[in-house]
Amino acid sequence: MKKFFMFLAVAGLMTLSANLAYAQEGTEAPDAAPAEEAVAEEPQAEPSPQDLFAGSGEEIPLHQALKTKFIEGGAGFMSLVLICLILGLALSIERILYLLFSRTNTQKLLAKVEDALKEGGVEKAKEVCRNTRGPVASIFYQGLLRMDQGVDVVEKTIVSYGSVQMSLMEKGLSWISLFIALAPSLGFLGTVIGMIQAFDAIQAAGDISPNVVAGGMKVALITTVGGLIVAMILQVFYNYILNKIDTITIDMEDASIRFVDTLTKFEK
Repeated sequence: MKKFFMFLAVAGLMTLSANLAYAQEGTEAPDAAPAEEAVAEEPQAEPSPQDLFAGSGEEIPLHQALKTKFIEGGAGFMSLVLICLILGLALSIERILYLLFSRTNTQKLLAKVEDALKEGGVEKAKEVCRNTRGPVASIFYQGLLRMDQGVDVVEKTIVSYGSVQMSLMEKGLSWISLFIALAPSLGFLGTVIGMIQAFDAIQAAGDISPNVVAGGMKVALITTVGGLIVAMILQVFYNYILNKIDTITIDMEDASIRFVDTLTKFEK
């Protein structure tokens, strides 16, 4: 199921990219105006998208500007930075969906378990927990399985299985943190390589002029900006996921304490 959600996330990103490419094709075709007859001139180079929009007085669309900067930054390093963004977003969306499905109304669940214990005993309470999703219901079920060994054993089981559920909720976060650190590192690596290219150009030309070093410096700055932007985007998702995990953990601990109190009353 987790792999399925991850596949949906990546497919959504690919669909969004395709829509942006389709919109780009629609905006790049300028309205054809009737051309006047002119004297034949020498063939000129095809104008760039910036020249087209600058000549028409229109602002460059965001997707067109991003595409241009992506190409200028170098396909190699910018592709690696983009891969970090895609994989990081896919993992983040998968974790968010998992945590959303893990939320449980603990008040309602505790009331159902208590009513089930009064009506049908432990087996009825087990059935209620089996039919409820989320880590809280799983912890309750593991505790009920050892109800015949006493409340003390149940409490130890709840603590141990709570740690297991915490590990399941935190699964994949190490990969997200890796992409957060890797994206700016790739950007800085592109910066270093761009600087090396600039010095190579200076050495080959024998002159320190802005035109000579502009190419390498531009690549250096674009790759750095791209890596930092990717890291900031993934950091926002990462902190949101940590906040959701903390919220579920606090809810889980509070529900476990009240569940043990309920079992103690039932045993007496």
